[in-house]
Amino acid sequence: MPLVLGLTDGLLNALTLAGSALLGSSGRPGFSLGARVGAAALVTAAFTVFVADYAERRAHLVRASRELNLTESGRLATGRLGRRALTGSLAAMSVACAASFLGAALPLFAGAVLPGPVWLVPALAVVALAALGGALARVIGGRVGRWVVAMAVGGVCVLLIGVRLDIA
Repeated sequence: MPLVLGLTDGLLNALTLAGSALLGSSGRPGFSLGARVGAAALVTAAFTVFVADYAERRAHLVRASRELNLTESGRLATGRLGRRALTGSLAAMSVACAASFLGAALPLFAGAVLPGPVWLVPALAVVALAALGGALARVIGGRVGRWVVAMAVGGVCVLLIGVRLDIA
């Protein structure tokens, strides 16, 4: 989950935050834009994934405490298993951070290096989302075509929102 969430979050951040800069001007994206958008994606992924993952892990421990009829509610969550939940959540956060940074920064870095029209960068990000959708469909036994189209359409919608918001 952290890997998929990070990649998806990073690509969507690139489309949202840099959409206007990519389609609204004739200038090429620089490495600075990729680094800034990647950093923003990393920070949001760190906070979101850690909070969600840690809350879920602690909730499982509290639920297990209740099911085992332990005298103190949440006893499992405050001991060694609680510390393992914390380290597991930190690991999940690290994976999501790296994936989110790469998902956001790589298309923008590619745009700084690759020759061609400036719209190539958002197109690469949408294609990457579609490819991720196809890979996910294969892993979970879903319909590949539906996942590819859904992820691509979602990417285009987020790009249009990013253009409209005109953030970067």
